[in-house]
Amino acid sequence: MDLVLTREIFDSALKKAGAVLLEGFGNTSKALVKESISSVVTEADLASEKAILDILGNVSEPFNIIAEESGYIDHGSSYTWVVDPLDGTSNFAAGLPWFGVIISLLHESEPVQAAMYLPVENQLYFAESGKGAWKNGDPIRATNSRELDEHLIAYSFDFSHEAGKTNAEMKILSSLSTKVRNIRSTNSLVDFCYTADGRMGAAINQTTKIWDIAAPWLIIREAGGVVSDIRGNSIDFDLTQSKFDRNYTIVASGSGIHNQLIKIINPQY
Repeated sequence: MDLVLTREIFDSALKKAGAVLLEGFGNTSKALVKESISSVVTEADLASEKAILDILGNVSEPFNIIAEESGYIDHGSSYTWVVDPLDGTSNFAAGLPWFGVIISLLHESEPVQAAMYLPVENQLYFAESGKGAWKNGDPIRATNSRELDEHLIAYSFDFSHEAGKTNAEMKILSSLSTKVRNIRSTNSLVDFCYTADGRMGAAINQTTKIWDIAAPWLIIREAGGVVSDIRGNSIDFDLTQSKFDRNYTIVASGSGIHNQLIKIINPQY
């Protein structure tokens, strides 16, 4: 498939899913817990995903699909759609407007096109590998400041059964709070969107899946930012059926503060 044509597919799928979410926003049914109390699903997640898959499933050349609720759909292609039909489900279920839709297209295991859509704000972020990043068609840039105290930083983490993990995350939060202007977090794509367009200095998250971060990985890099895992290493996405839902950590920031953030998070480095 010509990748120019896929931009139209992104727009169609994102806007259709966004309309579904806006229709259900404020009157959604009770959220159901999935693997932990921090991971939930609503009827809107399922309706949004169906709207997206109806579009992706009708293209002339079917790509593989990894979707948060449907899992792995293998069409034997070297391209894979990665779909999060409602990122920020807990916010959505609570009536908070910090939610949206994420779709990315990977060739082999690397994102080549990606989009994030905030339906409440009607803001669509899009990037293509090597060509830049845009918000509603206008070019965007992540911050190039080197001063941590000039920035709001998003730091997010989820409930964990792992002994000591939350305490370790609190220590990182404490260290960050003394170096940056302040901490803000929606624990959703909103943090990555605002990092991509320079409104926030960074978005850090300890518990994510490929459908959460494949798009931010490309968009923030194409906006001039830097993206790594929590230890500063590159993020390599695993699309194998046995590991596609593995957990990832992520630090996405402006280029001037990324190394400083890694040193605060990992003081031994």
